[in-house]
Amino acid sequence: MTSGAANPSASDWGGLVVCGKAPTNVGDVATSEVADLTYGGTVSNDNSGSIKYLRIEYSGATFNSSKEFNGLSLFGVGSGTTVEYVQSFEGGDDGIEFFGGTVNGKYLVSTNSGDDSIDFADGWAGTGEYWYISGGAKAGIEGSNNGDNGNASPVTNATLKNITVVGPVTEGALYFKEGGGNFTVDNLFVFGVNLGVKVKSTDAEAAVRIESGNLVMTNVEFADSVTGFVMTDYIGVNQSFITNGTATGAGNGAAAPDWTNGWTKGL
Repeated sequence: MTSGAANPSASDWGGLVVCGKAPTNVGDVATSEVADLTYGGTVSNDNSGSIKYLRIEYSGATFNSSKEFNGLSLFGVGSGTTVEYVQSFEGGDDGIEFFGGTVNGKYLVSTNSGDDSIDFADGWAGTGEYWYISGGAKAGIEGSNNGDNGNASPVTNATLKNITVVGPVTEGALYFKEGGGNFTVDNLFVFGVNLGVKVKSTDAEAAVRIESGNLVMTNVEFADSVTGFVMTDYIGVNQSFITNGTATGAGNGAAAPDWTNGWTKGL
C-alpha cells in the first residue's frame, strides 16, 4: 500500500486503520483518533482477519489539526486477528500503533517513521515478537497506559521479546509513558542511542509501577552507544529494572534479520 505520487514522500496518504471489538481502557465503545470510526467492546478473541506480508509506504497524512494517520493503526483489535510480517516505511507519524485490544504483533518492521516507530497504549494486552525498528524520529517503542488517566483499567499488559532498536532516537529506545503499564521485555538489542528508557519525572503512575516491579527488562544489550549515554533517566529508587546481557534482538543484532529478506524496503 503506497503513494500514487510520481515522487513519493512521507504523509502522501493516510494509512491502514483496523477497528475491532476487543477491550480497551477508553470506554466500552470509543471513537478512533483518525477516521472517526467506533471500536472496542468485550470480545477479547475478536477476529478482524489476517494481515501478512504487507508493506505500508509514505503514510501519515493529516486527518485534522492535531491528528495524523499512522502507517498501521489497530483500534481494539482482538486476538483472533493475525498481524505478521508488516513494515511501515517512511511514514509521517507513528509506524505501527496498538490502541488497546488483545492482538499480537509478530515480525514487525518500522523504518524511518516521523514520530514513534511502534506505539501501544489504552490497555493493549498482547505479545510483540521479532520487531526490527530503525530510523524513527522520536521513541523506538512508546508504551503507555492512558493519556488521560494513567491508572485506567484494564492496564496495558505487554510482553515484548526479540526486539531490535537502531538509533538515533530522541525519546529513548523505550518511552515508558502515561502510567506505562505492566511490561516484560526480553532479548532487546539497542544500537546507537543516547538513552535507553525514558520516564518523565512528572509521571507519578509510571513511577509507582516501576517501584512495584511492573517493568522488567532482561537480556538487554546496548551497543555503539552515543556519547553521554544513560540506560534510563528514571530518578526513582528502583534502578535495577534493566538487566544487561548478550542479546540477538530481532535476529542479527543491529543488522536486518533474515526474516526481512524479500518483502521489506530500505533496510
